[in-house]
Parts: sequence; structure tokens; C-alpha cells
Amino acid sequence: MTEENGHALLVAVNRAAEISGLQPGLPLADARALCPGLYTAPADPNGERAALGRLGAWCNRYTPWTAPDPDSFSAGAGGLWLEITGSAHLFGGESAMLSDLSERLSVLGYAHRLGVADTPGAAWAAARFLQPLRNPIVVIPTGAAEEALAPISVAALRLPTNTVEGLFRLGLRQIGQLCERPRAPLAARFGSLLLNRLDQALGQRPESIEPERPPPAYQSRMAFAEPLTHRDGIEASLERLLSALCRQLATAHIGARQVRLSGYRVDGGVTEITVGTGRAVREAGHLRRLFEQKLDDFDPGFGIDTLILAATLTDSLACAQSSLTSDGSAEALAFLLDRLGNRLGRNRVHRLAPAPRHPPEHAQTAVAAQAIPTALEGHGPVSPRPLQLLASPEPIEAIAPVPDRPPVMFKWRRTRHRVALADGPERIAPEWWLEDPSELFSSHTRLRDYYRVEDTKGRRFWLFRAGLYRPDQAPKWYMHGFFP
Repeated sequence: MTEENGHALLVAVNRAAEISGLQPGLPLADARALCPGLYTAPADPNGERAALGRLGAWCNRYTPWTAPDPDSFSAGAGGLWLEITGSAHLFGGESAMLSDLSERLSVLGYAHRLGVADTPGAAWAAARFLQPLRNPIVVIPTGAAEEALAPISVAALRLPTNTVEGLFRLGLRQIGQLCERPRAPLAARFGSLLLNRLDQALGQRPESIEPERPPPAYQSRMAFAEPLTHRDGIEASLERLLSALCRQLATAHIGARQVRLSGYRVDGGVTEITVGTGRAVREAGHLRRLFEQKLDDFDPGFGIDTLILAATLTDSLACAQSSLTSDGSAEALAFLLDRLGNRLGRNRVHRLAPAPRHPPEHAQTAVAAQAIPTALEGHGPVSPRPLQLLASPEPIEAIAPVPDRPPVMFKWRRTRHRVALADGPERIAPEWWLEDPSELFSSHTRLRDYYRVEDTKGRRFWLFRAGLYRPDQAPKWYMHGFFP
């Protein structure tokens, strides 16, 4: 029950109360007069929505295209959309699937009614209005929506209450009567929603259902006659699921970046664990090792009767040229980062990624090792960059015969280096939005002219001259990095 304008009203009733003549919207005082032994409980809309969300997650065992019905609570009962077009064959057909779903809902204690039709609107109407109401499963045959819906109330079209009342006052109580009336007067009086809902129910206007979470394109599933309760059984099943999933990925020439294992328990709960990788992979052995680190958090409860393994994030996987002399060190490092990231947490293992900054010492940032590469990572500087940078540029003593030419000799950390080869300059401008506006076009501008130089012993350095040339001041040179 709930309170509305200071009056206690019934929100929902069970089958026994309905037989006694009670119905939603009845004042509590009248309900107690009809049924003196009535038991009531406060309504909890937020709790009901949360429970409906958990039930929707559990229904993913039948189809990944599952979503809560936004019109359900206004109709007096929570509802879910299930798109079963491409999944009914996994359960032996539509009839077997509906029977299995109905039996499981009954075991879990849910009073329910399943409506199946060609369109969401027709299925919604069938589940709530189509006679006989005692049947838990109602199916409208293909192409028979108009005939099946004609005798039922216009309230089955998911219309606002004032629209339904207006139609009743005009004597239009059944959907079939609406189909016989001219459309223009109906649209003029009740707006476009009435005709849109009618067309959606009859399949004359498309209606889309947005799933709670995007359905994965690649997944493998296993159902069990006896629920799994031990880790050994889960591990053995996981190995078979990984093999099947990796074959799908290989056929599509892609790899997985994120894989989710979902276990559907007999008590109506769902347990899930997810692993991620730093690059696209489809090696079943590597994914199995990642899952082994998290299986302790995979709670089977009273038993799991269905396992679904889904690649929730995929990426293209380029072909790699194998070599007889390759030691596979790059692949081993990637697998190590994956194991560390899944064990310690995605945000605890980092790598460097390019950042849109001008100064080289600030042109990178730490990101999660498993983060998806951004478009910036494939568009770095055109000129070569050293593999090693100093924490901060160190001043050096340099001799340059001409101000805008590279040095012929420099001294760094008490060691003299004679320059044999040099390339440059590469001018890197300062970040003008951080500069003092009065110095933007003065000789104090903090721009840098970088040179790649090689000394007579073959060592290569990255040097720069700071600022513009000034006749009254010697240029300042700095050491910034090293090339291999």
C-alpha cells in the first residue's frame, strides 16, 4: 500500500486478494471492509525496481537483449522486455524456452505472465489483457496481431490515463474500434501518441528496445543438467567455453580486449567476473590464466546451471610474422602486464601514452596498461624522439660558430664531446596560453631549438638552445636526452 493525498491506497494485490474482490487503487479502509483479515505491507518502489533489475540480469541466460519495461509500474506490475528472436533455438524452440522460463519464475516465487508476439506492443498487451488471464503463457501467432488485439481494451496500448478515459467517453473501448475509425479526427483530438502506439502494436511502425547493456557479438554458453557447485567443474567448463569463444574470434579475425564470465544460479542470482587485456588476444591459455586469478570471487551459491562467456570488448588483431629466432619477449611482456593488471587492479599498472603538450618532458602521461589506445597515440611527432629523457634538462657548455647552427663541441658533466654529425634544428614553441602575453613576441620567449648530434665516439644526444638569439647575451644550451 501507499499514501496518496493523505489516504492509504492499495498498489498491488496477490491472487487471493483479487479473488476476494480487491484491486489496485482501492482505499485501504474499503479493502479491510471486504477482507477483514487483510495483510498489508508498505510499497517500496525503489526496492521493486532494484529487484526487477536483478531479475533482468538473470534473464540474460535466455537472451542478451533484455531491458526493463518503463511502462510496467504505471500498469501496476513490473515487466521486462526479452527479445528472443535469435535465441529460442538454443532451448529447443520457442515453446520449450517459454515453458522453462515460466517454471523457473514459479520456483523463484514470481507471479508472472508471459506474452509473446511479433511486436513489443502486441506482446505487452497480450501479457496484461489477453484472455484467459489464468494462462501463464500467451502467444499471438505470427501475422495475427490485429485479429488478436481487436477485442481487448484500448488501455493495452500503453496510453496515458487521460487518453484512455477520453476514448471511453467516446465509446471507443476496444482496439478493434480504433482500427475502424478515421485516423485524422483521432490524431486531432488525442495527439500523435495514440496512433503511434496503435501502429507499433500492429507492426506498422517500428519500435526498438534498448537493452540494459550492449549485447556481445561473440559469446559461448553451457547449460548443465545438475548445477555446478565446485571450482573444478567451473574450471573445466571455462576451458571449453574459452576454446569455443576463441574459435569465433579467429573466424572473425579479431581479438578480445575484455571478457566476462557470467554464472546464472538456481536461486535467481547472477555472479560475474571480468578480465581485461592490454591488447587484443585470442589465446585461450592466456585468458584462462587471467580468469584463474579471479575465480575465488566467482560465487556459485547453491549451484550454477548456466555459464555464458562473452567478449564484451573486441578489437582488430593484425597478423604477426613468426620467426625461427624470435624469443617472444614482446608477447610475454604483454601477457605479464595483463596478469598484473587483473591481479592488482586495472588502475594500478600503468604505461606511458602521448599527451598533447609542447615541452617533451610533459608530452606523455601515465594511463592504465589495459586502457584502449587513443587516436593521439598513432600520431606522434614527425621528428625522431630519444628513448631516454632526463628528468629535467641539464645545462651544458657549448661552442657554436654560428648562432643558428649546431655546436661543434660541448661539455656535459665534466666531459668534453666533439661533435661529428648533427641534424636540426627542430623548433618547439612554448605553450603560448601559459606564457605572459607581454613576452610572447619578445626575445624572452621560451622556445627551444633542438639538435640531434653524434660525437666522435658514436654516442648520440638530444640538445637544445633556449630562446631566440640575442647579440648582447650568450645562448644557453641544455642536454635533454639520448638516442640508442
